[in-house]
Amino acid sequence: MSSDEFAEGARVLDRGALLPLWSQLELELRRRMELGHFSSRFPTDRELMEIYAVSRHTARHAVSQLGADGILRRSRGVGTSVDLRTFERSLGALYSLFQVVEESGVVQHSTVRTLERVVDADAAANLGLAPDAELVLIDRLRFAGSEPLAIDRIWLPAEIAEGLIDADFTHTSLYTELERTIGRRPNEGWERIHPAIPSDDHRTSLQLEDGEAVFCIERLGTFSGEPIEWRVTTIRGSRFTFVADWTAGQRSELRLKMITV
Repeated sequence: MSSDEFAEGARVLDRGALLPLWSQLELELRRRMELGHFSSRFPTDRELMEIYAVSRHTARHAVSQLGADGILRRSRGVGTSVDLRTFERSLGALYSLFQVVEESGVVQHSTVRTLERVVDADAAANLGLAPDAELVLIDRLRFAGSEPLAIDRIWLPAEIAEGLIDADFTHTSLYTELERTIGRRPNEGWERIHPAIPSDDHRTSLQLEDGEAVFCIERLGTFSGEPIEWRVTTIRGSRFTFVADWTAGQRSELRLKMITV
């Protein structure tokens, strides 16, 4: 892609604004990447200087901020590139981790650690069932490409999850399998996210570095008010950050971002 092609779609920076030029340029580059620009090649510092009429310091500062967020990667001899393995999804919707990863162009697959009938009083309570109710537990190690990303533990009432016992979860989502077996999937629910100290099992399975924390995501999925899924996902802290968006006249949203490097 030539400099002239990079210039197409570029917005003029406002030199009279209170926002520093480097910050304006960072926001402009984020906007363009969200539109799919720079997919084949990211502009060099010199090209950014020419397109936006900024100094080298301004261009490098903006790019370094994007690099700090994991959006851009600098490699010696290769230059700067957009990290296509950055995953985002609005937390205001019932997203699927499988879909989030696959839509980013990275193959998601799972190793099933447990798929069996169990009795779990805590999970049953979250599903509004009796303590001795029979449940189906699905425990998976989730991968993005070749890298372990999360451990997913899901409890479902046995009466609706009976058909999942023989399902192959290597490369599919729970919601796809629920749709296939019972003709419905969660359409409502809530999610709670908090930082956590990883257990020895989580540290080993997720190949965590020393001192690396995790996030714990608890989800109750319901179908027309009926609880059908209690899920606890442990995800690598170094691959998960929060992004808040706000736009005048629109509802603010909180998005999740997962990054693999």
